[in-house]
Amino acid sequence: MFDTMTLTKATAGLCGAFLVFLLGKWVAEELYHVEAHGEASYVIEVADAGGETGEPEVDFATILASADIERGAKVFKKCSACHKVDGTDATGPHLDGVVGRAQGSVAGFNYSGTLVGLGDVWTPEHLNEFLLKPSGYAPGTSMSFAGLKKVEERADVIAYLQSLGQ
Repeated sequence: MFDTMTLTKATAGLCGAFLVFLLGKWVAEELYHVEAHGEASYVIEVADAGGETGEPEVDFATILASADIERGAKVFKKCSACHKVDGTDATGPHLDGVVGRAQGSVAGFNYSGTLVGLGDVWTPEHLNEFLLKPSGYAPGTSMSFAGLKKVEERADVIAYLQSLGQ
């Protein structure tokens, strides 16, 4: 009933169907992913929804004042793969004492030119902007971390780092 030719045809049919699905996935990713193309091919203009929510915008200093150091230590575990807080450098520079330190100033660490060129001091506000999206704050940085989207998480981590510098 099943000879070699029938088995070969069935296997070829399955492999061909799998190939069609793979090619379809690749084409769909190329067509619908904006990151692959750099810029959107069209933009839909919408009204600014920022003021329509009725919620007052809270400044970062207020959020930082209510930050939790213990939660910050837990969130810092995302950072600990590349950064240490014991004064030694890893893939990234050590972060103990980072609040108030000049940007790109850890002796002996090979920073990307972007961070050295900023020439500012790591204030909580600067750290907040950097941790939101490192590549947006310092384009060309070698730090591949995507960022912390929640402002509360960023405030907790910054409060934790501030507690280490004291």
